[in-house]
Amino acid sequence: MCGRFVGYRNLEELRQHFPIDVADCEVAASYNVAPTQQVLAIVRRDNLNVLDRFHWGLVPFWARETAIGHKMINARSETIASKPSFRNAFIKRRCLIPADGFFEWKTIKGKKQPVFVTLPDETPFAFAGLWETWQNRKEPEAPYRSCTIITREAEGAVREIHHRMPVIVSPAAYQTWLAPENRDTTHLRDIITRQAITDLVFRPVSTQVNNPRTNQPSNIRHVQTEFDF
Repeated sequence: MCGRFVGYRNLEELRQHFPIDVADCEVAASYNVAPTQQVLAIVRRDNLNVLDRFHWGLVPFWARETAIGHKMINARSETIASKPSFRNAFIKRRCLIPADGFFEWKTIKGKKQPVFVTLPDETPFAFAGLWETWQNRKEPEAPYRSCTIITREAEGAVREIHHRMPVIVSPAAYQTWLAPENRDTTHLRDIITRQAITDLVFRPVSTQVNNPRTNQPSNIRHVQTEFDF
């Protein structure tokens, strides 16, 4: 799964790594992004790739209230094409969620040690995501925009930590993934299974990241532990 991640690039840096035509929001660093918080996501809107903010935790358009999003921070790749909560968004509303890494917890001798997972060269990457707009009938002028991160079976080094991992889209597939006219589910699944990046590395970090209110650069700093890594 993916329940906490990091994104610290400024807008100029994001433009260097991702296909962003327009930024409709401010960009601020976060070293401990937690569920229900607003996150950056790139979506296709009016034939442009737009960077905007979405609440992390998908709220389907048919939901009665936004609380349902707390349970839908992740979408399993194996069922997104069939599960009612995700299938419509999978076909029509896909997004890229920029990140610099994510946290996971490795259980060693009964203790949970937080680790920071990233690309070997620590360049930013993009999670495969889905997005939705939920309309409150009492406040139609204030739509609630939300997103979820797609996960898959873990591969490579992540298997040492958890049996699931977020889908990281290959840069070559960015435009194809964003294009709403691309509704070929076979092709979309290929991006998730065969074109996703799985070559990752991890390092132990401070247990301070256990508290989502702790948001500082030291969250991703390597620390010495009593265990071998």
